[in-house]
Amino acid sequence: MPGFSRRKFLKASGIGLGLGFLAPGQFVAFAADRSHEPAARTKHRVIVIGGGWGGATAAKYLRLLDRSIAVTVLEPNKQFVSCPFSNLVLSGVESLKNLTHTYDGLRRHGVKIRHEAAAAIEPDQKRVRVGKDYLPYDRLVVSPGVDFLWEQVEGLEAAKDKLLHAWKAGPQTVQLARQLQAIPDGGVFVLSVPLAAYRCPPGPYERACQIAWYLKTKKPRSKLIMLDANKDIVSKAGLFKAAWKEYPNLEYQPASKVEKIDAASREVTTDLGDKIKYDVINLIPPQRAGDIAFEADLVGADKRWCEVNHMTYESVKQKEIHVIGDATIGLPVPKSGNIANSMGKICAVAVAHLLNGKEVPAMAPGNTCYSWVNNREAIAIVNTYKLENEKVVQIEAKVTPGQSVAVAQNSLSWRASIWNDVLA
Repeated sequence: MPGFSRRKFLKASGIGLGLGFLAPGQFVAFAADRSHEPAARTKHRVIVIGGGWGGATAAKYLRLLDRSIAVTVLEPNKQFVSCPFSNLVLSGVESLKNLTHTYDGLRRHGVKIRHEAAAAIEPDQKRVRVGKDYLPYDRLVVSPGVDFLWEQVEGLEAAKDKLLHAWKAGPQTVQLARQLQAIPDGGVFVLSVPLAAYRCPPGPYERACQIAWYLKTKKPRSKLIMLDANKDIVSKAGLFKAAWKEYPNLEYQPASKVEKIDAASREVTTDLGDKIKYDVINLIPPQRAGDIAFEADLVGADKRWCEVNHMTYESVKQKEIHVIGDATIGLPVPKSGNIANSMGKICAVAVAHLLNGKEVPAMAPGNTCYSWVNNREAIAIVNTYKLENEKVVQIEAKVTPGQSVAVAQNSLSWRASIWNDVLA
């Protein structure tokens, strides 16, 4: 890309910036870590549902902004496992252990964490039910991630306990890696991509790279068939197409939506009527906002995602409830870890201001996304946005000129920085 140097890319991507890759001067001046100061008298209570990229960030920054706010996170999982970089576990380039973190950093900031799921939200009572307990709140932050529309693929719901999506990093990621390792040389691996929108737009294409690279090096007579419900690659199309020239074992079929799966005969059927046999399948289901968002009537007219005010991330349907991360409609921003992290900080600023009767500053998110195309090279995109009439508008999207080892190494610095920003 003319005029887009490595130095400019690193600056745009925000590597090393601890405040979440927002435009310089756009974010308010955050207080230093006050975790060792005496606790302020509690004035307000905020409950955060979900301890992922968005929820954990919001909880941490609420405490940094105002230590008089009592923050409780409801997160069933006892550890944070990063979805970004989890595709590398499939190929053996990375281990799940290296993507796994504790919530000790949040606790040091005074965040209370309960490893339980929110059973229900009661907006009229301003409380959340957890088991037999009811937790009152002044403001609620909901960051529930995604759940799946199993019913949109015939046969999928009945077989969902046997078929792996590995779209929530954790045990299924390891299981899918083992299935890939066990595939016979000469076998067929089928990877399906749902219609957008879904979590992490470039994720399936990065996954295809990792699977194709593994098969090329370990099972050279095997092939990967990629069935994409979309008409073309959703993100970084040119860069992925260039990377796939290295993988003659990768057969990409756009506009091929999986409509039926027969797990017993190991066969999928597309909307074109094609029937494809497989040895291993990774069927990524269509997605929507997490279950708790549906139960609390936070989902919009599309029956999939939550509509929000982009100044505050307050739900347009339920006042004093804020929704962040993948569960939001988000447009034009992607459903990415970096966007969730940005939303978490913007939401924290908004909530702290609202609770203290102050005007909320206008702040737009930012996004940096890396994708590894083999065991040592990566590509990347940086998106910048602005707010116009309380709506997010994209300013530009810049991609790296091509795949390189340097970009892959930059991604490792980026992840260390952002993990620290979310959790430390």
